Amino acid sequence: MAAVLTGLFAAGLAWLVAVTAAHFGQGWALVALIATVGMLFGGLAQVWLGRARGVAEAAVPDSDEARTLCAIARGVHGIEALFDPSGKLLWISPSIAQLTGRAPADYLAAADALALLVHESDLAFCRKALTQVGASGAPEDFEMRFTQTDGGVCWVACHWRRLERGVGPAALRMSAENIQARKETEYTLLETVAELRRSQALREHYLARSNDERLRLTALLDVIRLGILFLDQDSRVVYFNRAILDMWGFGPDENLIGLRNAVLRERVAPLLDETTPCHGPSDHPSGPEQAREIRLADGRVITCASATVAGELDGRAIGRVWIYEDVTAQRQIARRMVDLAERDPLTNLYNRRRFHEELERLLADALRRGFDVGLIILDLDGFKPINDEFGHQAGDEVLTRIARKVGAMVRRNETFFRLGGDEFAVLVPDAGESGLIELARRIVEGVASLEFEFEGKAVSLTVSLGIALFPRHAQEEGTLIGAADQAMYASKSEGRNRWSIACRR
Repeated sequence: MAAVLTGLFAAGLAWLVAVTAAHFGQGWALVALIATVGMLFGGLAQVWLGRARGVAEAAVPDSDEARTLCAIARGVHGIEALFDPSGKLLWISPSIAQLTGRAPADYLAAADALALLVHESDLAFCRKALTQVGASGAPEDFEMRFTQTDGGVCWVACHWRRLERGVGPAALRMSAENIQARKETEYTLLETVAELRRSQALREHYLARSNDERLRLTALLDVIRLGILFLDQDSRVVYFNRAILDMWGFGPDENLIGLRNAVLRERVAPLLDETTPCHGPSDHPSGPEQAREIRLADGRVITCASATVAGELDGRAIGRVWIYEDVTAQRQIARRMVDLAERDPLTNLYNRRRFHEELERLLADALRRGFDVGLIILDLDGFKPINDEFGHQAGDEVLTRIARKVGAMVRRNETFFRLGGDEFAVLVPDAGESGLIELARRIVEGVASLEFEFEGKAVSLTVSLGIALFPRHAQEEGTLIGAADQAMYASKSEGRNRWSIACRR
C-alpha cells in the first residue's frame, strides 16, 4: 500500500511541475515543487503523531481516576499496579524496584507478569482473586509473597479494586504495602510459644519489657493450654493465666493476684484424690523441680513442674514459676494403646505377649529374692465341638464366661492370661505346691459347674490343668512352660477334668 501511494505521489508531482513550467516558467515550477514536498512531510508528521498518541493512550489507562492514581503512585512507598481483566500488566509503579530488585520495565516486558511478581505458592490464589474482582467488582484484600531477584520473598498486603474505564473493559488496580516486618514478628511469637512448651518456664526478661510487650505476652499466655502461675519472694501470686482458673476450678472472673500459697492450697485440697498429698506452691526446693503428677478426685491427671526466677541485677531469686498441664487425655490414650497391645479383645485378659513379659520379670525377681513361681496352664475339654456345632458366637460366650469365672478365683497378686484359642494360664508369684493345688481344684470345680444352653440344648464342658514350679521343675522360661504343658496333656490323657503336677527334673 505504501509503495502504491509513493508511486502515485511521484507521478502527480511530476505532472504538477511540468504544467507549472509550461504555463508560468521554471521559477514557478520550483515553487510548486517545494510546496508539494512541504505538504507531504506535514501529512506524514500528523500520521506519526497520531500513532504515537495511540500508543501512549494504550499504555496509560484512559480514565481520569487511573491517570490520577498513576501520577500519585509514582511518589508513594507502596506498590501500585494496573492489570487488564485477563491479568496482563498495564502499568506498575517505580517503587517495585526497591521491594523486589526488578525494574517496572522487566515486568512490563514479561509474558506473564504475575508469574514473575508473585511467589509460586501464592500464584494460583492470586489469579483466582483477580478473576473474581474482574467479574464481580467486589474488592479483595489478602496477604501474599512477592519474589525478589536474590531468591528471597517479601510478604505484602494486597488490595484489589476494579476501575471502570470510559472506553473498553475495566482495569484492575492492585495496591500493596510491605508487611515483612510484621510477618517476622508473628513468626517470633510462634517460636516463643514452642519454647514455652518445651522448657515449661518463662524468663525474667518478659516481665522487664515495656507495658505494651507485657500486654501482648499476657494475651499469648491466655490462649495456651498450660496453666502458669508466678509467685513472688513472699509466696504471693503476682501472675496467673486463664488455664489456671479452668484447671483448678476457680471462677472465670476470679482474681488470684495477692493470694498467699496457703490460701491456694486450702482452695484446691478438696479437688485432690485421696492418694495424692496436698502439695502447694510453697512445697518446693530452692532449685528446679522435676515434673510430678497430681491426681484429682474426678479422675484427671495434672503434671506440675516449677523453677526459680532469677533477678536481672544480681541473680537472686525474685520468685518462682509453676507450670501445670492436664495430661488426662494423653494418659488415657497411652493406657488404651497398652491395652490394645497386651490384652485379648474378647475376654479383656492379658494376652500371650504380656504373659511372656510377666513370666520373664517374675523369674528374674525370683532369682534375686529366692522365692518360687507357680505356673498353671488350662485347656478346655470339649470346646471344639461346641464351636463347630453352634458357631463362633457360642464359642465366644463360653470363653468370656469362663474368663469371668476363673478371673474371680485368682488373687490380686496372681495374673490370669488367655494364651489363644481355648488355652489359658495363671502366674502365681511366691507360690507353694499346696496353694497351687488348691487353686487348680477350685478352677476345675468352677468350670464344671458352668451350664450353657445353645439352640435349646444344655451344654457343659470341663478343663484340664497342668502345674509347674520354678525352680523345682524347670530353671528357665521355656522349660517351665514345657513342663506345665506336659502336665496338662497328662491330665487330658488320664480322663480330663482334672489337674496334674509336672515331674521333678
